[in-house]
Amino acid sequence: MSEVLFNFHDIILWMTAMQCLFFAVLLLATNSHKQTSTRFLAAFLFAHAFISLHELILWGAEFKFKVRDFWPQLYFLGGFAYYLDGALLFFCVKSLVFRDFALRRRDLLHLLPVVLFFIYMVVVFFRLPLAERLAVIHSEDLVYSWHYVLVEFLCKCLRVAYCLWSLRLMLQYIRLLKSTHSNVEKVDLTWMQVLVSGFLVVMSMEVVLSVAKLASLRQHYDLRVFEVIGLTGYYTLFMLINLLVFTGIRYFAYFEGVHQREKGRKPATEQILNPELASEIDAAMERDKPYLQPDITLDILAERLSMPARDLSMVINRHFGVNFYEFINRYRVGEACRLLRSEAARDRTITDIYLSVGFNSKSVFNTFFKKTVGMTPSQYRQAEEVEALPTIVPAD
Repeated sequence: MSEVLFNFHDIILWMTAMQCLFFAVLLLATNSHKQTSTRFLAAFLFAHAFISLHELILWGAEFKFKVRDFWPQLYFLGGFAYYLDGALLFFCVKSLVFRDFALRRRDLLHLLPVVLFFIYMVVVFFRLPLAERLAVIHSEDLVYSWHYVLVEFLCKCLRVAYCLWSLRLMLQYIRLLKSTHSNVEKVDLTWMQVLVSGFLVVMSMEVVLSVAKLASLRQHYDLRVFEVIGLTGYYTLFMLINLLVFTGIRYFAYFEGVHQREKGRKPATEQILNPELASEIDAAMERDKPYLQPDITLDILAERLSMPARDLSMVINRHFGVNFYEFINRYRVGEACRLLRSEAARDRTITDIYLSVGFNSKSVFNTFFKKTVGMTPSQYRQAEEVEALPTIVPAD
């Protein structure tokens, strides 16, 4: 006799769980470089596999009844993953963008929500005798109780906070990248921003669902509202996992990380900040033109100037009043202006000129040029050509 265990919605949850488990194992097996970010990504996928199974056990159309009859001990175990996935996503992003990332003792505080949830579940469920636990499972009184719904709401808010924290890390990464790199166009954060934003949308929908559940404690609502919100989250999550696996993973091995700047730590060589040193740096830039190297970094320039990278960064920030990205590109704009004025470069295209001075992007070149000179490169060349025209004296 045949029987149906899964409807289509349940199949999506099952596929999401199996997909997460498969690719998490694949990531760990192929992580030859032992990247920390890859390990956190695998752990994040494991967590989402347990979340999907937890949802299937609690709300599956027919499957939940089979679990109640044969595997009641599985109830609520997957719920712990809700208190881990946000932190794992955050650490995945953090270890990816900061090459000197390392777990510290204070990071154990991120496990506090898991510990609190464990204590709560022991008090309201796991300490009960088996017969009482079975009664709670079949009646579903616990999942609709005010305290369980409230704990669930706080958990969903925490996950949203981790997503927002991850997006903030990306903004911090761009600022730090500009303090050490002259060309940041090759670093594509779009895929990561889309993924984190997508998870933020899913987790925000779950917050809305929790708010609706809290409101239903005082006033009854149609349960179809909960169902629509929950199912929308299932399908969105399934698409995000596919996007993460088939699009985002390939960027991990080639991502350009930066060093995390420690707060409150001041350089011990502040006395070297003087106009003479800044003049020496400026003279070396004009004489040797290291900015012509397209992918020059702070470390490379510091080595060529025979000074510590930290000291060079401090001079650029405090004396010149810009970050390394703007510092290098200002010299590139100056060199471009000289070429645009040069008779020898009159036949060279603007594309050829911006590539020869170290820019990799036309849009970045145009933006910096207009910001520095006050006009576009084409307008600048035309103005120079007009000024260079000989004066024609009309005949008598």
